[in-house]
Amino acid sequence: MKIKANNSNFEACPEFTGKAVCVDVTPLRRQPSQFGERDVFKIVFEVDMDREDGSRYCVWSRNFTPSLNEKANLRKFVRGWLGRDLTAPELNDFDTESLIGKNAQVVVVHEHKEGETYANIVACTPDKSGAPLVPTGKYVRVKDRDTSPRLSPQSGEGESSGGTGTYRRAQPAAAPGEEHNSVKIHVGRCKGLELRDLAPEQVQALIEKWLPTAKANAKPTADDKRLIAGLDAWAVANQPKEEDEIPY
Repeated sequence: MKIKANNSNFEACPEFTGKAVCVDVTPLRRQPSQFGERDVFKIVFEVDMDREDGSRYCVWSRNFTPSLNEKANLRKFVRGWLGRDLTAPELNDFDTESLIGKNAQVVVVHEHKEGETYANIVACTPDKSGAPLVPTGKYVRVKDRDTSPRLSPQSGEGESSGGTGTYRRAQPAAAPGEEHNSVKIHVGRCKGLELRDLAPEQVQALIEKWLPTAKANAKPTADDKRLIAGLDAWAVANQPKEEDEIPY
């Protein structure tokens, strides 16, 4: 079952209940919040459902901060996933890499907002099936991807990520003044992601390699215009403050 949003090429994970296996813990990235910037990451699962190209559907968790205190969302998620709380030795020396390859039973449901379909993990529990899911090896971890953009200012052109990075993840609504963070990328290897999903160097690559050509285009598409505005806003929001500049 294909689920498309706004006529894009993005294909979300269908609603699903069943076996899954962890295939990625994404690198930390900075995200604005009401309490200031924070480091966040996501956990990615392959689920036991095939796409038309032979790869499996993937689903992303919510954003987690790298904290294992008693009230931290990450600790609650891992507790439900493992079916137990982390032991004292695990808490003292916890490595998220240890989650890669671990099996689970997940429940994925859809949330619909403004014409977009979001796939959310609403439950993650131990897999007791006796036949754990094995990773296909077709998913490329975020840290191992080539982030060099191969881009065109025309909507729909450019090289996609071949089924490894074009999934929609649930994101909180943008705070006032941060609407540019929710602009969807429609070109290159990051196609289908939102601006806030990209590492700073990926956004900078878009600004340097795609933005000038897009602005020179006499007939930009609606998607081009949104992304141009989003990149301009990102550049303004992330320009160095005077106190951070190095005096000559």
